[in-house]
Amino acid sequence: MDSPSLHIAMFPWFAIGHLTPYLHLSNKLAKRGHRVSFFIPKRTQAKLEQFNLYPHLITFYPINVPHVDGLPHGAETTSDVSFPLVPLIMTAMDRTENDIELLLLHLKPQIVFFDFTYWLPNMTRRLGIKSFQYSIIGPATVSYVRSPARMRQNMTETDLMQPPEGYPVSSIKLHAHEAKFLASKRDLEFGSGVLFYHRLNTGLMQSDAIGFKGCREIEGPYVDYLEEQFGKPVLLSGPVLPEPPNTVLDEKWGSWLAKFKEGSVIYCALGSEWKLPHDQFQELLLGLELTNLPFLAVLKTPVGFETIEAALPEGFKERDEGRGIVHSGWIQQQLILEHPSVGCFITHCGAGSLTEALVNKCQIVLLPQLDADHIINARTMATNKVGVEVEKGEEDGFFTKESACKAVKIVMNEENEVGREVRTNHDKVRNFLLSHNLESAYVDSFCQKLRDLLR
Repeated sequence: MDSPSLHIAMFPWFAIGHLTPYLHLSNKLAKRGHRVSFFIPKRTQAKLEQFNLYPHLITFYPINVPHVDGLPHGAETTSDVSFPLVPLIMTAMDRTENDIELLLLHLKPQIVFFDFTYWLPNMTRRLGIKSFQYSIIGPATVSYVRSPARMRQNMTETDLMQPPEGYPVSSIKLHAHEAKFLASKRDLEFGSGVLFYHRLNTGLMQSDAIGFKGCREIEGPYVDYLEEQFGKPVLLSGPVLPEPPNTVLDEKWGSWLAKFKEGSVIYCALGSEWKLPHDQFQELLLGLELTNLPFLAVLKTPVGFETIEAALPEGFKERDEGRGIVHSGWIQQQLILEHPSVGCFITHCGAGSLTEALVNKCQIVLLPQLDADHIINARTMATNKVGVEVEKGEEDGFFTKESACKAVKIVMNEENEVGREVRTNHDKVRNFLLSHNLESAYVDSFCQKLRDLLR
């Protein structure tokens, strides 16, 4: 007898980098006949509709995002504002609380998945609905930064340089500049006057269960640690690989990439949110130039510049005509990474980008930005020798054109011993993630554990 289908509500943080993974997971659940009510900012719905593969089971519920003083009119997600205004998007999301309660009363889902709306578990408990904190941040990061063992500390720079008590992998440590940055977030207000870490802690402590994207074979030690620390179930949804796109690569990119031999092109993309300081932007491009390999760099225009062309190093465009492209708009990353000409991917180490990289054959260069998850992802990948991290200054966190070039040369050179080891390990992970039935078995198990929560 088939197990009964579930009705799940999804209420991710209003950032494209959170909405998209929640929708990828929704597709996996809908494929198994489960019903999903997806709460999404009103004007953002059109951007994600193309990724809803099961519209008869995944229903978008558009949310009116209230205006908050200081936000541009019409701003709904983090991609609509500059970085300093992001906490105001959180304030706006907090102000949807009454609307969300009315929606939940009307829809009566069994479980609500959430990440930053720390007030949700109290609400769902009142309504007889389970709350599930599904984090797009990996369990290694949550274990390092927000486990109860860490919460008991003052979160000083010295504390953060070392993993918390009982952390399963003692070799993962932070550099001084990274610890300094994370310590500075201790007093960061993140919407409605609530501290960022208080918001995360409350969700972790009060939710009925915690969930992550990942596999026990890779994340197992961190999952066991978190279950022990929080005393509640920690579930893994499997790798949640993106579905193959139903589009083809734009002719512009396809014809350019086709000019180069297999595995020779460097693709560099640092995510939709991050803007490098101008000096680091230039060092990165000069490092790409130094490799003498063709490259496609997709980067945000640095602060203080109107166009990406204006920020380029002097003479760069003329020197690299035909060999290198610097692009500041959206790009079909999944299809670019699949292209046989692409042999190296320089990534900011966001979870989605790393998954896309791991299931492709291009080698991975790790260039994490100042984000806890990116840093821990990079450190984990480098420790497991699946990618090579760009060397940075211990205190200032700056990299040079030489260090960027060196990391690329290591992974692109089959004669290099470290490069060979990284290639071998990447192949093992890729084959594991793509192995027959792995993801399907994980999602089935995940659904059964969600049912167990309802008992």
